[in-house]
Amino acid sequence: MSESRAFPVLLGIITAILVTAALQLGQSVFAPMFFALFVIAVVWPVQRSLHALVPKPLALALTLLGTLVVLVGLAFLTAWGFGRVGQWLVDNGGRLETLYLRKIDWLEGHGVVLAGPLAEHFDVRWLVRMFQQVTGPLQSFLSFVTLTLVFTLLGVLEVEPTRARLAALAQTGEGAATLLRAGTATSEKLQRYMLVRTVMSLLTGVVIWAFASATGLELAAEWGVMAFVLNYIPFFGPLLATVLPTLVAVIQYGSWETALLVFLVLNVIQFLTGSYIEPRIAGAALALSPFLVLVAVFFWTFLWGIAGGFIGVPILIAGLTLCAENPSSRWVADLMSGKPAAA
Repeated sequence: MSESRAFPVLLGIITAILVTAALQLGQSVFAPMFFALFVIAVVWPVQRSLHALVPKPLALALTLLGTLVVLVGLAFLTAWGFGRVGQWLVDNGGRLETLYLRKIDWLEGHGVVLAGPLAEHFDVRWLVRMFQQVTGPLQSFLSFVTLTLVFTLLGVLEVEPTRARLAALAQTGEGAATLLRAGTATSEKLQRYMLVRTVMSLLTGVVIWAFASATGLELAAEWGVMAFVLNYIPFFGPLLATVLPTLVAVIQYGSWETALLVFLVLNVIQFLTGSYIEPRIAGAALALSPFLVLVAVFFWTFLWGIAGGFIGVPILIAGLTLCAENPSSRWVADLMSGKPAAA
Protein backbone atom coordinates (compact mmCIF):
# COMPACT_ATOMS: atom_id res chain seq x y z
CA MET A 1 0.00 0.00 0.00
CA SER A 2 1.43 3.36 -1.03
CA GLU A 3 2.05 6.13 1.49
CA SER A 4 -0.68 8.30 -0.06
CA ARG A 5 -3.26 5.56 0.55
CA ALA A 6 -1.94 4.43 3.93
CA PHE A 7 -2.30 7.85 5.54
CA PRO A 8 -6.11 8.17 5.08
CA VAL A 9 -6.59 4.60 6.36
CA LEU A 10 -4.43 5.28 9.42
CA LEU A 11 -6.24 8.57 10.01
CA GLY A 12 -9.59 6.81 9.81
CA ILE A 13 -8.52 4.15 12.34
CA ILE A 14 -7.25 6.78 14.77
CA THR A 15 -10.46 8.79 14.38
CA ALA A 16 -12.60 5.71 15.05
CA ILE A 17 -10.61 4.91 18.20
CA LEU A 18 -10.89 8.49 19.49
CA VAL A 19 -14.63 8.63 18.77
CA THR A 20 -15.18 5.29 20.55
CA ALA A 21 -13.20 6.49 23.56
CA ALA A 22 -15.17 9.76 23.64
CA LEU A 23 -18.48 7.87 23.49
CA GLN A 24 -17.46 5.66 26.40
CA LEU A 25 -16.08 8.48 28.52
CA GLY A 26 -19.17 10.59 27.85
CA GLN A 27 -21.61 7.73 28.51
CA SER A 28 -23.62 9.73 31.05
CA VAL A 29 -24.49 12.27 28.34
CA PHE A 30 -24.25 10.39 25.05
CA ALA A 31 -26.27 7.32 26.09
CA PRO A 32 -29.38 9.34 27.13
CA MET A 33 -28.97 11.53 24.06
CA PHE A 34 -28.90 8.58 21.63
CA PHE A 35 -31.74 6.93 23.51
CA ALA A 36 -33.74 10.15 23.30
CA LEU A 37 -33.18 10.30 19.53
CA PHE A 38 -34.46 6.75 19.28
CA VAL A 39 -37.52 7.60 21.39
CA ILE A 40 -38.19 10.71 19.30
CA ALA A 41 -38.06 8.70 16.09
CA VAL A 42 -40.59 6.23 17.51
CA VAL A 43 -43.01 8.58 19.28
CA TRP A 44 -42.95 11.62 17.00
CA PRO A 45 -45.63 10.24 14.64
CA VAL A 46 -47.77 9.50 17.72
CA GLN A 47 -47.33 13.06 18.98
CA ARG A 48 -48.18 14.42 15.52
CA SER A 49 -51.34 12.31 15.39
CA LEU A 50 -52.37 13.52 18.85
CA HIS A 51 -51.72 17.11 17.77
CA ALA A 52 -54.42 16.69 15.14
CA LEU A 53 -56.92 15.96 17.94
CA VAL A 54 -55.75 18.11 20.88
CA PRO A 55 -53.61 21.25 21.35
CA LYS A 56 -49.90 20.82 20.81
CA PRO A 57 -48.84 21.25 24.51
CA LEU A 58 -51.33 18.59 25.57
CA ALA A 59 -50.22 16.26 22.78
CA LEU A 60 -46.61 16.70 23.85
CA ALA A 61 -47.49 16.11 27.51
CA LEU A 62 -49.43 12.93 26.69
CA THR A 63 -46.58 11.65 24.53
CA LEU A 64 -43.97 12.24 27.23
CA LEU A 65 -46.23 10.73 29.89
CA GLY A 66 -46.76 7.62 27.79
CA THR A 67 -43.01 7.35 27.18
CA LEU A 68 -42.30 7.68 30.90
CA VAL A 69 -44.88 5.02 31.76
CA VAL A 70 -43.36 2.58 29.27
CA LEU A 71 -39.76 3.14 30.41
CA VAL A 72 -40.56 2.96 34.11
CA GLY A 73 -42.86 -0.02 33.52
CA LEU A 74 -40.10 -1.99 31.77
CA ALA A 75 -37.64 -1.11 34.53
CA PHE A 76 -40.13 -2.14 37.22
CA LEU A 77 -40.86 -5.47 35.54
CA THR A 78 -37.15 -6.16 35.17
CA ALA A 79 -36.40 -5.31 38.81
CA TRP A 80 -39.41 -7.32 40.01
CA GLY A 81 -38.46 -10.40 38.00
CA PHE A 82 -34.79 -10.37 38.99
CA GLY A 83 -35.68 -9.60 42.59
CA ARG A 84 -38.09 -12.51 42.86
CA VAL A 85 -35.68 -14.93 41.20
CA GLY A 86 -32.77 -13.70 43.31
CA GLN A 87 -34.75 -14.16 46.52
CA TRP A 88 -35.81 -17.66 45.44
CA LEU A 89 -32.21 -18.65 44.73
CA VAL A 90 -31.03 -17.32 48.07
CA ASP A 91 -33.84 -19.14 49.90
CA ASN A 92 -33.01 -22.39 48.09
CA GLY A 93 -29.24 -21.99 48.05
CA GLY A 94 -28.83 -24.90 50.46
CA ARG A 95 -30.52 -27.23 47.99
CA LEU A 96 -28.15 -26.09 45.25
CA GLU A 97 -25.11 -26.62 47.49
CA THR A 98 -26.31 -30.11 48.42
CA LEU A 99 -26.85 -31.02 44.77
CA TYR A 100 -23.46 -29.58 43.85
CA LEU A 101 -21.64 -31.55 46.53
CA ARG A 102 -23.48 -34.72 45.53
CA LYS A 103 -22.29 -34.34 41.94
CA ILE A 104 -18.78 -33.59 43.18
CA ASP A 105 -18.80 -36.87 45.10
CA TRP A 106 -19.96 -38.66 41.94
CA LEU A 107 -17.11 -37.13 39.95
CA GLU A 108 -14.57 -38.12 42.59
CA GLY A 109 -15.95 -41.66 42.49
CA HIS A 110 -15.17 -41.69 38.77
CA GLY A 111 -11.62 -40.47 39.17
CA VAL A 112 -12.04 -36.72 38.66
CA VAL A 113 -9.54 -35.62 41.35
CA LEU A 114 -10.01 -31.86 40.78
CA ALA A 115 -13.60 -32.02 42.02
CA GLY A 116 -12.62 -31.81 45.69
CA PRO A 117 -10.73 -28.50 45.44
CA LEU A 118 -13.58 -27.08 43.42
CA ALA A 119 -16.04 -28.03 46.14
CA GLU A 120 -14.04 -26.13 48.74
CA HIS A 121 -14.51 -22.89 46.82
CA PHE A 122 -18.28 -23.25 46.37
CA ASP A 123 -20.19 -20.58 48.27
CA VAL A 124 -23.91 -19.85 47.93
CA ARG A 125 -23.14 -16.18 48.46
CA TRP A 126 -21.98 -15.94 44.85
CA LEU A 127 -25.67 -16.06 43.91
CA VAL A 128 -26.28 -12.87 45.87
CA ARG A 129 -23.25 -11.18 44.34
CA MET A 130 -24.32 -12.23 40.85
CA PHE A 131 -27.76 -10.69 41.21
CA GLN A 132 -26.32 -7.56 42.77
CA GLN A 133 -24.10 -7.15 39.73
CA VAL A 134 -27.04 -7.70 37.36
CA THR A 135 -29.53 -5.44 39.13
CA GLY A 136 -26.99 -2.86 40.32
CA PRO A 137 -27.19 -0.76 37.12
CA LEU A 138 -30.95 -0.51 37.62
CA GLN A 139 -30.31 1.75 40.60
CA SER A 140 -29.02 4.48 38.28
CA PHE A 141 -31.98 4.05 35.94
CA LEU A 142 -33.89 6.99 37.41
CA SER A 143 -31.22 9.54 36.50
CA PHE A 144 -30.88 7.98 33.05
CA VAL A 145 -34.64 8.22 32.44
CA THR A 146 -34.75 11.81 33.72
CA LEU A 147 -31.99 12.98 31.38
CA THR A 148 -33.52 11.01 28.50
CA LEU A 149 -36.88 12.69 29.04
CA VAL A 150 -35.22 16.11 29.08
CA PHE A 151 -33.49 15.37 25.78
CA THR A 152 -36.73 13.92 24.39
CA LEU A 153 -38.75 17.00 25.40
CA LEU A 154 -36.28 19.38 23.79
CA GLY A 155 -35.87 17.14 20.76
CA VAL A 156 -39.59 16.74 20.08
CA LEU A 157 -39.96 20.53 20.15
CA GLU A 158 -37.20 20.79 17.53
CA VAL A 159 -38.41 18.13 15.10
CA GLU A 160 -40.81 20.29 13.09
CA PRO A 161 -38.49 23.33 12.80
CA THR A 162 -35.60 21.05 11.82
CA ARG A 163 -37.71 19.33 9.16
CA ALA A 164 -38.70 22.72 7.78
CA ARG A 165 -35.08 23.89 7.62
CA LEU A 166 -33.98 20.66 5.93
CA ALA A 167 -36.83 20.95 3.42
CA ALA A 168 -35.69 24.48 2.59
CA LEU A 169 -32.05 23.46 2.28
CA ALA A 170 -33.03 20.46 0.15
CA GLN A 171 -33.94 22.87 -2.63
CA THR A 172 -30.29 23.82 -3.02
CA GLY A 173 -28.30 20.90 -1.62
CA GLU A 174 -28.45 17.14 -1.99
CA GLY A 175 -27.05 16.59 1.51
CA ALA A 176 -30.10 18.09 3.21
CA ALA A 177 -32.43 16.10 0.97
CA THR A 178 -30.57 12.91 1.89
CA LEU A 179 -30.87 13.68 5.60
CA LEU A 180 -34.57 14.42 5.21
CA ARG A 181 -35.23 11.14 3.41
CA ALA A 182 -33.05 9.19 5.83
CA GLY A 183 -34.78 10.70 8.85
CA THR A 184 -38.23 9.81 7.56
CA ALA A 185 -37.20 6.30 6.53
CA THR A 186 -35.41 5.71 9.85
CA SER A 187 -38.47 6.75 11.83
CA GLU A 188 -40.68 4.35 9.86
CA LYS A 189 -38.22 1.47 10.26
CA LEU A 190 -37.72 2.03 13.98
CA GLN A 191 -41.48 2.12 14.53
CA ARG A 192 -41.83 -1.16 12.70
CA TYR A 193 -38.86 -2.61 14.55
CA MET A 194 -40.34 -1.75 17.96
CA LEU A 195 -43.80 -2.97 16.98
CA VAL A 196 -42.46 -6.32 15.77
CA ARG A 197 -40.11 -6.64 18.73
CA THR A 198 -42.92 -5.91 21.20
CA VAL A 199 -45.30 -8.41 19.61
CA MET A 200 -42.63 -11.11 19.54
CA SER A 201 -41.58 -10.33 23.11
CA LEU A 202 -45.17 -10.73 24.26
CA LEU A 203 -45.48 -13.99 22.34
CA THR A 204 -42.22 -15.30 23.77
CA GLY A 205 -43.20 -14.35 27.31
CA VAL A 206 -46.62 -16.00 27.05
CA VAL A 207 -45.22 -19.22 25.55
CA ILE A 208 -42.47 -19.49 28.17
CA TRP A 209 -44.97 -18.81 30.96
CA ALA A 210 -47.26 -21.51 29.57
CA PHE A 211 -44.39 -24.00 29.29
CA ALA A 212 -43.16 -23.29 32.83
CA SER A 213 -46.70 -23.58 34.22
CA ALA A 214 -47.37 -26.83 32.36
CA THR A 215 -44.14 -28.44 33.58
CA GLY A 216 -44.52 -27.22 37.15
CA LEU A 217 -41.38 -25.07 37.03
CA GLU A 218 -41.50 -22.59 39.88
CA LEU A 219 -41.61 -18.82 39.20
CA ALA A 220 -43.53 -19.35 35.95
CA ALA A 221 -44.95 -15.81 35.93
CA GLU A 222 -41.50 -14.37 36.60
CA TRP A 223 -39.99 -16.31 33.69
CA GLY A 224 -42.69 -15.02 31.35
CA VAL A 225 -42.17 -11.42 32.45
CA MET A 226 -38.39 -11.65 32.24
CA ALA A 227 -38.55 -13.26 28.80
CA PHE A 228 -40.79 -10.41 27.62
CA VAL A 229 -38.49 -7.67 28.92
CA LEU A 230 -35.14 -9.28 28.07
CA ASN A 231 -36.24 -10.08 24.52
CA TYR A 232 -35.75 -6.40 23.67
CA ILE A 233 -31.98 -6.97 23.97
CA PRO A 234 -30.88 -9.30 21.13
CA PHE A 235 -28.70 -12.32 21.98
CA PHE A 236 -27.89 -11.38 25.59
CA GLY A 237 -31.49 -11.06 26.70
CA PRO A 238 -32.80 -14.40 25.35
CA LEU A 239 -29.67 -16.17 26.63
CA LEU A 240 -30.19 -14.84 30.16
CA ALA A 241 -33.90 -15.69 29.93
CA THR A 242 -32.98 -19.36 29.35
CA VAL A 243 -30.00 -19.77 31.69
CA LEU A 244 -31.78 -18.57 34.83
CA PRO A 245 -34.81 -20.92 34.51
CA THR A 246 -32.37 -23.76 33.84
CA LEU A 247 -30.54 -22.99 37.09
CA VAL A 248 -33.83 -22.99 39.00
CA ALA A 249 -34.80 -26.27 37.31
CA VAL A 250 -31.53 -27.84 38.54
CA ILE A 251 -32.33 -26.83 42.11
CA GLN A 252 -36.05 -27.66 41.96
CA TYR A 253 -35.85 -31.06 40.27
CA GLY A 254 -32.37 -32.07 41.42
CA SER A 255 -31.74 -33.56 38.01
CA TRP A 256 -29.33 -32.28 35.37
CA GLU A 257 -31.23 -34.21 32.73
CA THR A 258 -34.51 -32.43 33.47
CA ALA A 259 -32.72 -29.09 33.62
CA LEU A 260 -31.11 -29.80 30.25
CA LEU A 261 -34.53 -30.56 28.80
CA VAL A 262 -35.86 -27.24 30.15
CA PHE A 263 -32.86 -25.43 28.67
CA LEU A 264 -33.34 -27.05 25.25
CA VAL A 265 -37.08 -26.33 25.11
CA LEU A 266 -36.58 -22.69 26.13
CA ASN A 267 -33.91 -22.28 23.45
CA VAL A 268 -36.21 -23.83 20.85
CA ILE A 269 -38.90 -21.30 21.83
CA GLN A 270 -36.42 -18.43 21.58
CA PHE A 271 -35.13 -19.69 18.23
CA LEU A 272 -38.57 -20.11 16.68
CA THR A 273 -39.79 -16.68 17.76
CA GLY A 274 -36.56 -14.74 17.24
CA SER A 275 -34.97 -16.44 14.23
CA TYR A 276 -37.94 -17.88 12.34
CA ILE A 277 -41.17 -15.99 13.03
CA GLU A 278 -39.82 -12.49 13.68
CA PRO A 279 -37.82 -12.11 10.42
CA ARG A 280 -40.91 -13.10 8.43
CA ILE A 281 -43.05 -10.54 10.23
CA ALA A 282 -40.44 -7.79 10.02
CA GLY A 283 -40.01 -8.29 6.29
CA ALA A 284 -37.19 -7.21 3.98
CA ALA A 285 -37.30 -3.58 5.19
CA LEU A 286 -35.63 -4.61 8.46
CA ALA A 287 -33.40 -7.33 7.03
CA LEU A 288 -30.03 -7.16 8.77
CA SER A 289 -26.95 -9.33 8.71
CA PRO A 290 -27.03 -11.52 11.88
CA PHE A 291 -23.27 -11.08 12.23
CA LEU A 292 -23.63 -7.31 12.06
CA VAL A 293 -26.42 -7.37 14.64
CA LEU A 294 -24.21 -9.39 16.99
CA VAL A 295 -21.31 -6.97 16.52
CA ALA A 296 -23.59 -3.99 17.16
CA VAL A 297 -25.01 -5.52 20.35
CA PHE A 298 -21.55 -6.42 21.69
CA PHE A 299 -20.04 -3.07 20.75
CA TRP A 300 -22.73 -0.85 22.25
CA THR A 301 -23.09 -3.08 25.32
CA PHE A 302 -19.35 -2.70 25.85
CA LEU A 303 -19.70 1.07 25.61
CA TRP A 304 -22.93 1.71 27.53
CA GLY A 305 -23.99 -1.48 29.29
CA ILE A 306 -27.68 -2.42 29.32
CA ALA A 307 -28.74 0.79 27.55
CA GLY A 308 -26.20 0.12 24.81
CA GLY A 309 -27.45 -3.44 24.32
CA PHE A 310 -30.97 -2.12 23.85
CA ILE A 311 -30.06 0.76 21.55
CA GLY A 312 -27.39 -1.06 19.49
CA VAL A 313 -29.70 -2.47 16.81
CA PRO A 314 -31.69 0.80 16.36
CA ILE A 315 -28.38 2.64 15.87
CA LEU A 316 -27.41 0.03 13.28
CA ILE A 317 -30.76 0.47 11.51
CA ALA A 318 -30.33 4.26 11.45
CA GLY A 319 -26.78 4.03 10.13
CA LEU A 320 -27.64 1.60 7.34
CA THR A 321 -30.70 3.65 6.40
CA LEU A 322 -28.54 6.75 6.05
CA CYS A 323 -26.12 4.79 3.86
CA ALA A 324 -29.01 3.49 1.73
CA GLU A 325 -30.32 7.00 1.08
CA ASN A 326 -26.93 8.23 -0.18
CA PRO A 327 -26.04 6.93 -3.66
CA SER A 328 -22.30 6.93 -2.89
CA SER A 329 -22.71 4.70 0.18
CA ARG A 330 -25.70 2.61 -0.88
CA TRP A 331 -23.42 -0.33 -1.53
CA VAL A 332 -22.60 -0.44 2.21
CA ALA A 333 -26.28 -0.89 3.11
CA ASP A 334 -26.70 -3.53 0.41
CA LEU A 335 -23.61 -5.40 1.57
CA MET A 336 -24.51 -5.40 5.26
CA SER A 337 -28.21 -6.10 4.95
CA GLY A 338 -29.70 -9.54 5.39
CA LYS A 339 -31.47 -9.43 2.04
CA PRO A 340 -30.74 -12.23 -0.44
CA ALA A 341 -28.74 -11.24 -3.49
CA ALA A 342 -30.75 -10.33 -6.56
CA ALA A 343 -30.78 -13.01 -9.22
